[in-house]
Amino acid sequence: MEQARTFFHKVFSIIKRPEMRILPGQLAFFFVLSLVPLIALVGTIAASFNISVSSLEEAMKVALPVDISNTLLTYVSGKGLNFNIIIFFLSAFILASNGCHSMIITSNEIYKIECSQVLKRRMKAILMTFILVLLVVFLLIVPVYGDSILSLALSYTRNDPRVMFLGTIYQILKYPVSIILIYLNIKLLYTIAPDKSIKAHTTTYGAIFTTITWVIATEIYSFYVATFANYDIFYGSISSIIILLVWVYLLSYIFVLGMAINAGDRNTKEIN
Repeated sequence: MEQARTFFHKVFSIIKRPEMRILPGQLAFFFVLSLVPLIALVGTIAASFNISVSSLEEAMKVALPVDISNTLLTYVSGKGLNFNIIIFFLSAFILASNGCHSMIITSNEIYKIECSQVLKRRMKAILMTFILVLLVVFLLIVPVYGDSILSLALSYTRNDPRVMFLGTIYQILKYPVSIILIYLNIKLLYTIAPDKSIKAHTTTYGAIFTTITWVIATEIYSFYVATFANYDIFYGSISSIIILLVWVYLLSYIFVLGMAINAGDRNTKEIN
C-alpha cells in the first residue's frame, strides 16, 4: 500500500513539471504527421503478402476508437507493390520516422541529455519505426489472422486432436502474448530512444505503466466518444480529425509520463 502511494505521489509530481506541458504536444504533432503514412505503409505491406485489407480494417476497428479507425482507413489503398508504390514506400517510411525522431528528442529532454548528430538520430529513428511496423504486422497476423490460420490447419488435418489442443492454447495466449509484446516493444523504445546508454531494467516501471494505461485510456476514451462526446456540434465535418488529435495527444502524454517515471527511477538508483 505504501509503495502504491509513493508511486502515485511520484506520478503527480511529474505531471506538475513544466516539460509535461510541452513535450507531449510536440510528440503528438509529429506522431500525427507520421501516423497516416505509417497506416498506408502497413496497408501496402498487407496487400503485397495477399493479406485482405478488410482484415486490417477489422483489426483497426477493434483496436482503435471507431471515429479514429474510420478516419485512418481512408488512407489504406490495398494496392500491391510496383515502382510507384516502392517510391511511396520509401518516402512514407522516412516521413513516418518523424514520430520516432520526436521520441528521441523528447527522451533527451526528459533525461537532460545533449542530442547527438542529426544523421545518427535519423538512422535510429528509422530503426525504431521499423520496430513499430513489425509490431503492427505481428499484431495483424496473430490476433487477426490466427483464427483463420487455425481453421485452415484444422480443415487440412481433419480436426487432429493435437492441432485442436494447440488451437486451445493459442486462444488462451493470443491476447496476453500480444499485450506482452506491446510491453516489450515500449520497453525497447524507452531503452534505445535516449542518445545515451540506458539500462533496460530502469525502464520497466514506465513500460508497464504505459502499456496498461494505454489500454485503459483507449477503452475509456472510446466509451466517452461513443456515449457523451459531441464533437460534431462544435467542429462539424472535421470532428473525426479532432477525435484523432485528442486520442493521439492522450497516448503521447502517457508515453512521455512513462518516460519521465523511468528517468526518475534511474536518477534515484544512480544516487543510491
